[in-house]
Amino acid sequence: MEYNCVEYKERITDTLEKEIVAFLNYIGGGIVYLGVDKHGSVVGIEKADMIQLQIKDRIRNNMKLSQ
Repeated sequence: MEYNCVEYKERITDTLEKEIVAFLNYIGGGIVYLGVDKHGSVVGIEKADMIQLQIKDRIRNNMKLSQ
């Protein structure tokens, strides 16, 4: 079950950065679980290492920190 600070995603979505920013702005942060369906069941992710690198690159390239 999803809560205010927990988000389940079966795969990477186009709105991933937006969801991450929302958690960064939320007191206490949050967690995005990839490879988990909306009911909390693990469905897994193929090529997890590649997905991890994609996420890191998307965050670095698409999110700007204001100082």
